[in-house]
Amino acid sequence: MTGYVHEPGLENAGVEESAANEARQARRRLKEFGTHLVLYFMVMVVLVPVNFTLSPGNPWFLLPMVGWGSVLALHAAYAMGLFRGLLGKPR
Repeated sequence: MTGYVHEPGLENAGVEESAANEARQARRRLKEFGTHLVLYFMVMVVLVPVNFTLSPGNPWFLLPMVGWGSVLALHAAYAMGLFRGLLGKPR
């Protein structure tokens, strides 16, 4: 006898801790994305009227809207976990 006492549920402790950690990370990614999204809309709400007030014939607000919007779309994909396989983390 080796003196090893089997305690039920111990083999699942690592799995449960890993799942809890993954859930924490997912909540953090979603919160960071929400902050990014709110900031994007706040800036766009200012840029569009400034553009139409200062130079109505030149819609330059589209450049930051599309450029930042593209980065925002990538951030959304990251927050949803679509890049987990690409970053070497199994699904």
